[in-house]
This record gives sequence, structure tokens and C-alpha cells, in this order.
Amino acid sequence: MKNVQINISIPETWKKELEHLARIYSVEEETSLTYLDLIRRAIQEKYGLEDE
Repeated sequence: MKNVQINISIPETWKKELEHLARIYSVEEETSLTYLDLIRRAIQEKYGLEDE
């Protein structure tokens, strides 16, 4: 799969909350996740997108 970069703006409070959630998920899943990983997952889940 070829990735493309996009730029989005989100409220700073969202970013802080997503970073906090990413730390929690990282511990639960025993892997390193970022807030961007959570955004990707949410988009993929919401729209039923598959990895190519």
C-alpha cells in the first residue's frame, strides 16, 4: 500500500486527549502507538476501509 501525507487541524485539547489514549492503548496492546495511529484506526473503522 502506498501512503500519502495529509495535513489536518484539530483542537489542541483533542490532540492531548488522543495522546493520553495512545499511551493507555500502548500499554494494553504492548506496542507503541501514537495519536496519529488512533486517528487512522478510527477512520478505517468508521468507513470500513481495508488495508491494501
